[in-house]
Order: sequence, then C-alpha cells, then structure tokens
Amino acid sequence: MDQNTDIKFKTTGSSLLNPISDLVGVPLDQVNFITCQLFGLAAAVWFRLYLTPQFTTPEVRHAVAALLGASFVIFNFGWYATHVFVLVLACYGVMLKASVHNVHRYTMILSVGYLTVCQVSRVFIFNYGILSTDFSGPLMIITQKITSLAFQVHDGMCRKQEKLTEDQRRLAVNYKPSLLEYLSYNINFLSILVGPCSNFKDYVEFIKGHHAQHRLRRVKDSSSQHNGWDRMPEPSPVNAVIKKLLVCIGCLLWFFIITKAFPITYNVDAQFISEASFITRLAYAFISIQAARPKFYFAWSLADAVHNAAGYGISSMDENGEVSWDLISNVHIWKIETATSLKSFIDNWNIQTALWLKRVCYDRAPYYRTPLTFVLSAIWHGVYPGYYFTFISAIPVLSAARSIRRNFRQYFLSSRQLKFCYDVVTWAATQFTICYIVMPFLLLAVEPTMMYYRSMYFYVHIISILAMILLPSKPRVSKSESNGQHSNNNLKED
Repeated sequence: MDQNTDIKFKTTGSSLLNPISDLVGVPLDQVNFITCQLFGLAAAVWFRLYLTPQFTTPEVRHAVAALLGASFVIFNFGWYATHVFVLVLACYGVMLKASVHNVHRYTMILSVGYLTVCQVSRVFIFNYGILSTDFSGPLMIITQKITSLAFQVHDGMCRKQEKLTEDQRRLAVNYKPSLLEYLSYNINFLSILVGPCSNFKDYVEFIKGHHAQHRLRRVKDSSSQHNGWDRMPEPSPVNAVIKKLLVCIGCLLWFFIITKAFPITYNVDAQFISEASFITRLAYAFISIQAARPKFYFAWSLADAVHNAAGYGISSMDENGEVSWDLISNVHIWKIETATSLKSFIDNWNIQTALWLKRVCYDRAPYYRTPLTFVLSAIWHGVYPGYYFTFISAIPVLSAARSIRRNFRQYFLSSRQLKFCYDVVTWAATQFTICYIVMPFLLLAVEPTMMYYRSMYFYVHIISILAMILLPSKPRVSKSESNGQHSNNNLKED
C-alpha cells in the first residue's frame, strides 16, 4: 500500500492537469489518459464530419490521424514516448529491407524483444510502482499491429493463395505500405493509447472512405432484399457511440462508488486473512474482482466509441437493416457477467488480443499450438510473476472444466428447470474460479500471490487436479441419454 503514496511522482507525462488529479483523487496518468480519450472522441467526430474522404485525400487523413496520435502519446508519457517511435520506425526498416519470405519472423523477434525489454524495466526500474497506463501499454498494442501487418504482407506477397485460410486471404496485403500509411496505422489517435488492434486492410479502407461500402456489400451477397446498398447514405454511428458512452458513465460511477471501497490488496491483508473466515474471504475476493472489472470495461468501451465516432467499426448489417458497430469491440460485458463456462468468459474478454494470438500463432504453428500460443500471450503481457501464475493456473482449470462438462452436463438437459439449475451453478462456479485465477494478475508479485493462494487453501487447483485424475476423459453416453439430448437440442448451450 505504501508504494501508491508517491506514485504520482513517477508519472512521466504532462503535469498540466495535476490540479484536476488532486481534486478528484485520481492518479495524474489516469486523468491524462481520460482527457486524451475524450479529446480523441471530439477529434473523431471532427475527423468524420470535416475530413471526409469525399473532400480530403487519404494522405491528409493519414497525416492528421498520425500527428494527433503522436501528440497523445507524448502528452501521456513524455520522453518515454520515444520508445513508441523507435519501435515503429525500426520495424518499418525491417518491413522495407527484409525479404517477404522472412519479414514476419524478423518483425516478430524485434517487436516482441523490444517490448520485453521495456516490460522488464517496469519490474526492475519502477519496482512495481508504475501504473497500468505506463508507456508499455501503447507498445503492447503496436506490437500486435506491427506483427499482424508483417504476417499479412507475408501472406499477400509470398504465400500461394490456395494455401491460405479464408481469413488469411481476406486480410492479406499484397504490397509494402508507405511510411505514412505505416505510421498512421500504428500510431493513429483512435487506438494509440488503449487499442484495440485492427487489421491494416480495414484501417486503410476506413481512411479511403470504403469501410462502410465494403462491409455492407456482404449483405447484398447474402440476400437480395438489400439491393441498392451502394446507394445508401453512410450509416450514422451516433446511437452506437451514445450507448457505449452510457456504459462508460456507468463504469465511472461504479469505480467511484464501489471499486474504491473494495481494494484488491485487502485480499492479502494479514489481519483480514487471520481474522476473517474462509467464506468471508471468498466473498470479498468475489466482490473485489467484480469491482475491478469496470475499469477495463471503461477503457475498452471508450476506445470503441472513439473509433465509431470517426465512422470506423461497422461489422455487418442484419436482415432488418440494423448496422452492427462491433468490428473492433474488445469486450462483450453482458456475456462476461453471465458466462457459465470459462471458455465463454475468455471468448468475450479482450477479444482483439485473442484474435491476434489466433492469427499470428495458433493458426500458423505446425505443432504444439496451444502451448506456443500460451507462451506468446505470457510474453506479450509482461514479466510480472503474477501474470504467469494466472496463465499457468488456467491450464488445469480449463482442462478440468471441459472434463466436468463432458461428464455431467447431459444429466441436466431433460428439462428446462434442470438446465436452469445447471446454468446457475456453472455461473457461480465460473465467476468464483475467475476470481481465483486472475487474482495474481492484479497482485503482480510472488509474495502476495502465494499469501492469497494459501489463504484460499489452493482449493481451485486441488479441485481441478482431482477432476482431471478421477473423471473419465470420454464419458459413456447411453442410447436413451443420447436420444434425450437430441430431443432437447433447443436448450441453450454453454
């Protein structure tokens, strides 16, 4: 707790808003971040309305987006912003000079290596004192973008199209981008601070003004009811932006009312551990983790709103003509809060990072896909020990969850009442398990992590290992049970 008392002195960005930080009791770097994002929201509206592709060249739009992004990163991180520019320019040099046969390998090694050096500095230079909005945050997003583009250039200029997956063919880039395009894609003001990572082809289409038409074209291809899509006015993002801003307001209220009242560090308070019962500690862990989530919801929802305000983020249009603005959404809050399985939770959390891991690692690794993807995810997140406790703990937990589901779920499908009871129990189990395995991710260090796990008697680890040992990997299903499952196939799946 003492580490937080001087944390504002370690803020490397502008101190212009220090009076506001003192007034609201929020660390200066977080005030700077929110201010830039709100300014970015206004800039995005201006960008969409006044720098329209019809009257502005792509070069101007690229330049403005890059200059605003550079200003944001300098305002937030001061001279540490140099790391962002060094990484981007160094990787562009690799893009120009390296053979398309190896550009993806060299780019991955350089970008992830540079990020790791910076992550190490967070631990040994700042000694756990720097906040979550430090300069490594933009580096993490830029690493995703740089490596994604390198693989897409490799796909488009080197690999045979018939050997690519449908997703790889769609995203393949058949030329090396210009410096202006490269800078705009990586440091544009829409995503420089908190992301999310979007694909180069989608971003360039947005800059050129083809984003909406390209996305809505799929409606014509799949249905004859929407002919004339190309004569439709560009969809307005106002409703989508307002909804996401309302989520942000709710998250802010939750932060000031709930989050501050339930600090994560109290889970490892020596007096609390010694005096409180196991049920009390379990309940507090659940509440404190629930209280910690809205800060992520806030950051990701606000970033999504900024993109949408600029006219970027259309994913599709349904058969009723309703446009979806979730192309680069990073979180589905309702699906997370109602998740009845660990997989469902993971699939809806930090979505764009999961897609990046899938596209640059899982889909391309010839062997050991899951372990290699896990290793890349761990390295990308950083070198705090708590991250590795979380990732390593998740392996047996996921395996046990699959085994339990395979062995028991079929017995609860005979009626809606049983299925409802199953969903309630699996929801509670999922939420408490998430609390247990992500606690080290927030505590960061080894000592508090072990203190917390000892106070919880390692109960999730023990249950997971026992489930893996005792439950059969492929449970036998009788013919009558199989028929029962088919007759209830309209029931909700996990």
